[in-house]
Amino acid sequence: VTVEMQKFLGSFFITWDKDFFDPEIQEGALVNTSDLNEELGQVEYVFTDKTGTLTQNNMEFIECCIDGFQYKHRGASSELDGFCVTDGPVNKLQQKAGREKEELFLRALCLCHTVQVKESTEQDQREDNLDQVDGLRIDENVLQPPQKERGFIASSPDEIALVKGAMRYGFTFLGLESKTMKILNRNKDVEMYDLLHVLNFDPVRRRMSVIVRSGSGEMLLFCKGADSSIFPRVRQEEVERIRLHVERNATEGYRTLCVAYKRLSEEEYAQADAGLREARLALQDREEKLLAVYNQVETGMSLIGATAVEDRLQEEAAETMEALQRAGMKVWVLTGDKMETAKSTCYACGLFQRKTELLELTVRTLEDGERKREERLHELLGEYHKRAVQDAPPVKAGGTRVCFASNQDYGFIIDGASLSMVLNSSSESNMRSYKDLFLQICQNCTAVLCCRMAPLQKAQIVKMVKSSKGSPITLSIGDGANDVSMILEAHVGIGIKGKEGRQAVRNSDYAIPKLKHLKKLLLAHGHLYYHRIAHLVQYFFYKNLCFILPQFLYQFFCGYSQQPLYDAAYLTMYNICFTSMPILAYSLLEQRISIEDLIEDAALYSENAKNAMLRWGLFLYWTGLGAFHGLVFFFGVRFLFSNPALQDNGQVFGNWSYGTIVFTVLVFTVTLKLALDTRHWTWINHFVIWGSLAFYVFFSFFWGGIIWPFMKQQRLYFVFANMLSSVSAWLVIILLILLSLLPEILLVVLRNPRGPYTRKIAAVTPLSYKHLNEQK
Repeated sequence: VTVEMQKFLGSFFITWDKDFFDPEIQEGALVNTSDLNEELGQVEYVFTDKTGTLTQNNMEFIECCIDGFQYKHRGASSELDGFCVTDGPVNKLQQKAGREKEELFLRALCLCHTVQVKESTEQDQREDNLDQVDGLRIDENVLQPPQKERGFIASSPDEIALVKGAMRYGFTFLGLESKTMKILNRNKDVEMYDLLHVLNFDPVRRRMSVIVRSGSGEMLLFCKGADSSIFPRVRQEEVERIRLHVERNATEGYRTLCVAYKRLSEEEYAQADAGLREARLALQDREEKLLAVYNQVETGMSLIGATAVEDRLQEEAAETMEALQRAGMKVWVLTGDKMETAKSTCYACGLFQRKTELLELTVRTLEDGERKREERLHELLGEYHKRAVQDAPPVKAGGTRVCFASNQDYGFIIDGASLSMVLNSSSESNMRSYKDLFLQICQNCTAVLCCRMAPLQKAQIVKMVKSSKGSPITLSIGDGANDVSMILEAHVGIGIKGKEGRQAVRNSDYAIPKLKHLKKLLLAHGHLYYHRIAHLVQYFFYKNLCFILPQFLYQFFCGYSQQPLYDAAYLTMYNICFTSMPILAYSLLEQRISIEDLIEDAALYSENAKNAMLRWGLFLYWTGLGAFHGLVFFFGVRFLFSNPALQDNGQVFGNWSYGTIVFTVLVFTVTLKLALDTRHWTWINHFVIWGSLAFYVFFSFFWGGIIWPFMKQQRLYFVFANMLSSVSAWLVIILLILLSLLPEILLVVLRNPRGPYTRKIAAVTPLSYKHLNEQK
């Protein structure tokens, strides 16, 4: 019961932590379960999403590439209506052709999305003569009142960024009404398109499409998605003009999307429409049938261009990743983004350094015209295993970076296609499977990047590591619906209260506003929670062994008559009232190391690695201590009571007096033992420790009939008062308490510092600790 209360009440300390409050969203941390507090202090692997977790998920349209030319926006208008061609001059013919491509590209951005327009209030409409949308002013006479846009709403910030990007260049999305999409072109004319079908985005296809009918009756399919998804479905001569720009933008850390289109004849549309309707009405295998129709429709397209959207790193993302690595945790980035974009983010947040040698296992490295991919995979895994495992010492936990004999550390990069080969193949020439080789390589790398990952693959990676040798504690953190699978698979799931809905938050164990809060959640709260719960468990074994052992030994001296040593009231209230509150307060408030030091020195986190405080050595220590104290309680009282004439009037003590003295020594010793272990004293600790001892004395007087004389029928009537009237009893109690605690007192006073972080242990409160620092 005490353990459950500790977990339940302890979870509120995370919720109440003001450092977790984010003024931007006006929310703090959220705890969905209280059963995993101690596992926050045992994490060995951190699996993190990129977009919205490492980055802000605050998208800004930077540039685009249309028909092989790179365009950047410039504030002043130009001959290309706001576009700035950065790939050199164009002649008039190119400029005319480019303008047609530009308008087709911008129409695609305005139509291929699921964005909704957020309207302004009537009061705003009266105040503004001109409607302004993110810097673009539109004459109110052009728009049909009351539809005056103030912003956009979408499930993904990428779509809003693309719509706003098109708006800066002269094409404005006005809204969707009754299946009719309206856009405002450069000439301030309103164009209308009938929205016929939406082929929704999914993580497997990595693209989305819309089928629209223009005012002239032309059927158009617009599609946008990842380059790996679009390039195989367009003419290859068009790909080469765009690929260089996409790779360059990805290397610079931008998120890239490719845009394609296709003109549909009446027959093609009729066939697609019939297939989509039939698939959507199917009662079985609906998703598979829809996917088949999508793949059939989204073929033979023409590539228009590509977009580059910037997503900046979250606040203190680099510092957080560095702290996690110094704490001995291995960080894996699992993302669906392009490899170059994700790799740039890993460099920006410090997971990869300039000296890091990257071991790449992707489709690109597996391509070999002379050999099959299976053979190339076997060769690369063997080569990487030799370099990172056989020829180098293992990764050391707790260091800032991992240096090998050649002054080299390694990072590993793998994509989704290669991971599928690793998980579904095995080496015939080697007893170890590809999966085992992959795990051994990754365990000797400072960081691992998994790109182009589907949500199911993210969960597969977490499960693979979780079930590996040693059963390490894993943590997954993400912000979107595509992260739910890995959040549920890990031991501890963390949701970020981001901009892609609350699916991750609802399915997580803990939710925090930003990535930077993970640092304190693990290094401070996790470390302290583990120490508290571990001490609570060990202390419970100890104090109950002290309680039971004298009762057990007493049976050898009472003729095995089952005569209890303690009164029934003492037996009942020992764990409920006399000793429960001090350890509960300790397990909630103890700070053997101040929170400031835990955050400053991340290496302290590794002291609790591999369940260090619940190993056999410490368990045997607590068990031995409990047995020693139990023997001292029983035989100490028996030895000192060998002379029966202990009272001043010559009367002897009975068996209830004997048991009461043993119980008194027991209660005071186990409570004072906890007081010796306490490093962080608050008024609550003082109240429950000294209050528990005072309550025991009060209850003994009450139960003995001193305070309430109507208790004369009790077996302990006047026993406690009679016991305290004897000088001999006082001497026995004090001597046995001192004898029991003497080893602990000597250990505290004469303890030699162990390890480089012993100086961090302070027997002062954080308030006084800050005061001492200010005095320095």
